[in-house]
Amino acid sequence: MSSPIPEPATDHLPAIRPVPSRRRRWLGSLVALALVLGLAVGGWYLIKRSGEPAGGRPNFGGASSTVGHAAARRMQMPIVIDALGTVTPLATITLKPQVGGVLTEVLYTEGQSVAKGQLLARIDPRPYEQALMQAQGTRVRDEAQLEAARVTLSRYRTLLTQDSIARQDVDTQAALVKQLEGAVITDRAAEAAAKLNLDYTRITAPVAGRIGLRTVDPGNNVAANASTGIAVITQMNPIDVQFAVPQDRVPDIQAQLAKGEALQVKALDRVRSAVLDTGVFSTLDNVVDTSTGTVRAKARFANNGTPLFPNQFVNVQMVLRTVDALVVPVTAVRIGPNGNFVYVVNEDRTVSVRNVKRGDATVDVVAILDGLTAGEDVVTEGGDRLKDGARVALQGDKPATAPRPGASGPRGPRAPGSPGGEGRRQRPPQ
Repeated sequence: MSSPIPEPATDHLPAIRPVPSRRRRWLGSLVALALVLGLAVGGWYLIKRSGEPAGGRPNFGGASSTVGHAAARRMQMPIVIDALGTVTPLATITLKPQVGGVLTEVLYTEGQSVAKGQLLARIDPRPYEQALMQAQGTRVRDEAQLEAARVTLSRYRTLLTQDSIARQDVDTQAALVKQLEGAVITDRAAEAAAKLNLDYTRITAPVAGRIGLRTVDPGNNVAANASTGIAVITQMNPIDVQFAVPQDRVPDIQAQLAKGEALQVKALDRVRSAVLDTGVFSTLDNVVDTSTGTVRAKARFANNGTPLFPNQFVNVQMVLRTVDALVVPVTAVRIGPNGNFVYVVNEDRTVSVRNVKRGDATVDVVAILDGLTAGEDVVTEGGDRLKDGARVALQGDKPATAPRPGASGPRGPRAPGSPGGEGRRQRPPQ
């Protein structure tokens, strides 16, 4: 009996997928076509929206966006150099004792304004008084010896004329007089040095200014020429401000100084909201800082009331000169492919692109050398998405009222049967 024939294995064969019907293929094509059309319509809408001016779609009043504006005007515009400055005192003195000893008195208050020559502290003077007395005694003794030697020399010279004494004795006495004269000169110098040391026990203010914090208390022993000192005096009136100016401005500054004109300089606070003091330009440095391309400058301020404090950072404004110029706000001038331009507002509330040539500028306004006339309005705010010929509305204009569809005139006729219209039914009298 023959064995049964085994069935072939079908596990390794790929699964047979049903072939999609024609209807399903048509539905897939329609869905893909709908997606393509939707993408095309969306892209067209976005392109159309990107071409509209700032403010979106035109409203019924005809204005596409509201912008700020200002008129070009002529004015005396100051040419100002802005810089960051540091307040620098004219003199800063550290009070160091010239002689050693015990600090017996401190006669000032910390932070006090002192006058020149005012007594500030005192060192124990007794050792130096004794040294002065000793120097004075030595001088008196040597002066007496000198006087006696001079009398003896006079007698010797008289005897020499009478041939009663040898010339050698006269010469010896004359040499003794010279020796004693030198000793007296030395004694006088020692006495002056002793007086000077005694004066150094009184510490006085070399300049007028503001004294700082005390570093040594009374009763401490101080040494001559100590590195720390007992206090620091800073001169406050007048005071200087150092700042840096661009090297391109140096010829203009030198030209103004050559004319003998004083350049006004203002010191402003950190936020430029208040003027601390007004001074006069002093001088320029003699070298250009190669790392910054600037030159250090200095201005002097009276500093009455001490609004400026040493080492304080201030904003500096120096008026270089004043020119008669046609100016517009700084925000009105823009930069395009063809250079600087402004949007000029026409009478029909459209804007035109006008190329201009700008000159010097301040923080608020810029001079226009060519391209504008006085009285023309220019856009200052809201012009980021404007284009030539765009319609705008100015700030302060009354908004236009859009007419309703089907209306004629300000209100338009009412439809029959509408409230208030001609077709409204009259209520019969009761």
